[in-house]
Amino acid sequence: MADRPQLLLRLPRDLKVWLAAQSEENASSQNSEVIRAIRERMARNAEHETNP
Repeated sequence: MADRPQLLLRLPRDLKVWLAAQSEENASSQNSEVIRAIRERMARNAEHETNP
């Protein structure tokens, strides 16, 4: 895992609570949920750029 840079992320309390609930609901880590959310946003942006 040495090739994966780490990021300290400060979240508002409500977002942290939502993230914890999502990770439990999806049986995944909170880190995985953050990655999933960012990748979904990246995909939406890429789609928007190709279909303006």
